[in-house]
Amino acid sequence: MTSRPRSEALFAEAQKIIPGGVDSPVRAFGGVGGTPVFIDRGQGSCIWDADGNEYIDYVLSWGPLILGHAHPRVVAALREAVGRGTSYGAPTVAETELAGLIQDAYPSMELLRFVNSGTEATMSAIRVARGFTGRDLIVKFEGCYHGHADGLLVKAGSGGATFGIPDSAGVPEDYARNTITLPYNDAGAAENLFRAEGKKIAGVIIEPVGGNMGLVPPDEGFIEVLERETKNAGALLIFDEVMTGFRVARGGAQSLFGVRPDMTTLGKVIGGGVPVGAYGGRREIMEVVAPLGPVYQAGTLSGNPLAMAAGVETLRIILEEGLPEALDERGRQLEEGMAEAARSAGVSVWSVRRGSMFCTFFQDGPVRNFEDAKRSDTKKYAKFFHAMLDRGVSIAPSQFEVGFLSSAHTGADIETTVRAAREAFAAL
Repeated sequence: MTSRPRSEALFAEAQKIIPGGVDSPVRAFGGVGGTPVFIDRGQGSCIWDADGNEYIDYVLSWGPLILGHAHPRVVAALREAVGRGTSYGAPTVAETELAGLIQDAYPSMELLRFVNSGTEATMSAIRVARGFTGRDLIVKFEGCYHGHADGLLVKAGSGGATFGIPDSAGVPEDYARNTITLPYNDAGAAENLFRAEGKKIAGVIIEPVGGNMGLVPPDEGFIEVLERETKNAGALLIFDEVMTGFRVARGGAQSLFGVRPDMTTLGKVIGGGVPVGAYGGRREIMEVVAPLGPVYQAGTLSGNPLAMAAGVETLRIILEEGLPEALDERGRQLEEGMAEAARSAGVSVWSVRRGSMFCTFFQDGPVRNFEDAKRSDTKKYAKFFHAMLDRGVSIAPSQFEVGFLSSAHTGADIETTVRAAREAFAAL
């Protein structure tokens, strides 16, 4: 067991002044037990904790760091930007430059606007969908997470299509009632809902590749059903590509599936590790946003010059290096190595990968939706997590999160990770 006395002391101190000692719940290690590891620094594919322990990192700040930690060109861009000022509350050239790089990869985003997080992006997209259509109902899918805005913190009850029940204290039932939750990958449930309520639905928001119930790809034809039903009903199809953007393909999941959503939300990678989000879509839709139209959305730090600088440099490097497609071979090596390590230890797992995102479910599989994902052995995953951490490999502290690769991960990193996994699986 790796010793982390400094992390333990820091966590005890943090709990006195921060709820749960963390600024985001999953960091508290509630899904795996034990004391959170406090990170001191990162470089390339690795991070070091406050006790000096080194780990190969597959969390990568939950996805943004597709170039790894502290990429020298991104750091240089940030240093140059911060030397000119940290915030202006006024337009900058970098905003237009980053928007152009994004639009080139995501042509469905004919107009787009920057915000400060994925939550802000999805919240704003929902407001625009309602403002554009003049309707109230929003459809989401169980197991898909779209940030912590009130209207999206809802869960499904005991039925195929359930009007929203608050999934968090503090969310009024009257507000959540305007959100309908469907099972992921259930095309029939979507078709039935649109037959019954289609003309009341403002939009459907979905992670086109589920990334918050573990990694769950869509069944063949599922996304196409949503595209058809929304179009026929005059509703909007919103792709939440905060996680999949520049991860499953340069043009996101929409380029993989050949689907052009009405709206798209982005975050993570486009900020290169600095907080940012974006939402956009068809020109006629986005023209309802103030100052062009009646839908109000604003943000003092939106288009922050530091985020724009990091984002521009990150996307430039992505284009130069042909990411994320160039990471596919490294991802395949990791996926196959992990699966072989589990087989050799006689441990049942279901491995899934799309682009530079991956997940190992502790069950036989297949996993098609959140109900399937919940059958995973979370206690076994928790033991595996700590066994990997003790062997110098950092993976997500939850069975229901995904792992990420970066261009900084080397073949040697993959070999070390697979070797650690072989020992960790055997220890189970």
